[in-house]
Amino acid sequence: MQLPVEAVAAAALIEVVRISAVPAERGVPYPGRTVAHWAGAEAADVLALIEDLPGGEQHRCGFSPGWSIRVYEDSLDLALFEAAFCFRCHEVRMHGAAVPPAMATQFFDADTPPAQALLALFRAATRAPADRRG
Repeated sequence: MQLPVEAVAAAALIEVVRISAVPAERGVPYPGRTVAHWAGAEAADVLALIEDLPGGEQHRCGFSPGWSIRVYEDSLDLALFEAAFCFRCHEVRMHGAAVPPAMATQFFDADTPPAQALLALFRAATRAPADRRG
């Protein structure tokens, strides 16, 4: 999967969100509860795992993502980008100033080991306390 190279290089913190609804329009942050923050090597490992997601074909489900990540640089002002993952239709939607239009919608194979590892990380984060830092 493709991620914005400059944003990945500048990433200092990933905020993991358990999505509760789909926004009414594209480009708006996905509503939900923040369940984890990943920083340092943990954030770099997650971004590398996402980049390793193999491409796939779209499956029809209407796009109902369960988790998103918001990637921040050191200032923590505005997210560099947000990526919402739907493991049913195998779709990722990204938005943010760092995301070129060609990367905004991508498809991945949710049945591969990298995708299952990412899903396991999301599920573990959902079970962990919201103030978990790492």
